Amino acid sequence: MKIAVAEVNFNEIQAEVLVVGTFKHPENTSNWSEFVSFYGSSLDKWLKTGDVSTDRKKLTKLPTLQDGKLQRVIFVGLGDRKTLTQDDLRSIFGTVGKELIASKTTNVSIWLDSFTNEEIEIDDASYLAAEGISMGLYKVPNYKTSSNSTDVYLDNVELLTNSDNQEILAYFEVGQVYGESVNEARTLVNMPSNVLTATKMAEYAKELAETYDFEYEELGKAQMEELGMGAILAVNQGSTEEPRLIVMKYRANDDWNDVVGLVGKGVTYDTGGYSIKPKDGLVGMKGDMGGAAAVLGAMRIIGETQPNKNVMAVIASTDNMISGNAFKPDDVITSLSGKTIEILNTDAEGRLVLADAVTYAKQQGANYIVDVATLTGGVIIALGKDKTGALTNNETFFETFLEASVETGEFVWRLPLTESDKKRIRKSDVADLNNSPGRDGHMIFGGGFVGEFVDNTPWIHLDIAGTSDASSAHDLGPKGGTGAMVRSLATLIERMSLEDTEK
Repeated sequence: MKIAVAEVNFNEIQAEVLVVGTFKHPENTSNWSEFVSFYGSSLDKWLKTGDVSTDRKKLTKLPTLQDGKLQRVIFVGLGDRKTLTQDDLRSIFGTVGKELIASKTTNVSIWLDSFTNEEIEIDDASYLAAEGISMGLYKVPNYKTSSNSTDVYLDNVELLTNSDNQEILAYFEVGQVYGESVNEARTLVNMPSNVLTATKMAEYAKELAETYDFEYEELGKAQMEELGMGAILAVNQGSTEEPRLIVMKYRANDDWNDVVGLVGKGVTYDTGGYSIKPKDGLVGMKGDMGGAAAVLGAMRIIGETQPNKNVMAVIASTDNMISGNAFKPDDVITSLSGKTIEILNTDAEGRLVLADAVTYAKQQGANYIVDVATLTGGVIIALGKDKTGALTNNETFFETFLEASVETGEFVWRLPLTESDKKRIRKSDVADLNNSPGRDGHMIFGGGFVGEFVDNTPWIHLDIAGTSDASSAHDLGPKGGTGAMVRSLATLIERMSLEDTEK
């Protein structure tokens, strides 16, 4: 996609489509009187009658009345100028992206000045336009042989503004990186498990590492056995596919210190093992690697934006299958940390692979850990499907992350992790821990189990079981994988980088 910035001159637009933000009382928008000349006195009438809507998120398409390359104008309803937020505008541009791809638009001009208010400056509008449109353009890949449609992509974007700000293009490009990285994570989540195996995920990660010059390490089954990664290996016992532990390191400087570890659950398919899921519960389990996808998406952003912060990604990838070799309830396994675990539920496998992954991250020098996983159905029962659940052991670290999630518009809600919860996780007659204390407080027990392996390292656990997949189309994308937490993880790193610079 080619992007250019140009001064507002409606008579020289070379695009097929012009996108115009339309507040209530649009006459207060700079250059509005000049724009109205496109339609003479008619536009004012259409606005008054509602034929051109100013209602928020309502799109009105009109053909132009003049000869030239510009074929039509998309009026984007913004509602009351005072109440439009950045989250609103991101979603609005998502709907614009959907319209552009539906209409097979290849060249578009966006009148950026028409989307600003007291909260949203021109730089913000540029960033949100790129992020929202990129996410709105996303289409779920399919494997239909009968499809003869040809995908149409947006080739050229022109940003119209009278602002002298030279950073507008840079903001758009960063927004584009964020949006496209979310889309890559979505594609990973949407891939069938027979296509995206642990080995294939590792191949994707290796290509990512090569593209951005990350250090790369990949551990196979034999290496895991040598190191004693009994938790990952237990989950993998029933599978014919070998597990992989994927490690990428982004070095912002020569000293490998003050490292943030991003740890993702990469279970490519989860049957539940011998604690098998019901048949309806099996559908969609190809997305049980949403945490890994979030980490990979965040690492793509980090590779593009080059923050001044050392970052390590650790992804534990396997599937959880049933066979004569599969692990069973009542088994006792030994994790990489040396802690023993009594297995009460083989469907509580995600916390097991994360246990070894966070231990390895610590061994490799992580000073902070964020683990992200489609871990429990309990988080959906507690919070619904539109909120990510969180646990933490460090208030300051969590506050920084929370600010990042607010900035990206990804709702996160923290649940408590009490000493009583920890006692139940540690309750076993035969081992140090049990992997399933009960259905009550299920999300807390799942994340709290992972917390048993971080010790005093500042840690945040993110359960995206509800937010990683959309059951229907939404403003920023279609049904399917959402790329949840990609942007929040990357923004956390950006914020920590800025904090270091200011010290």
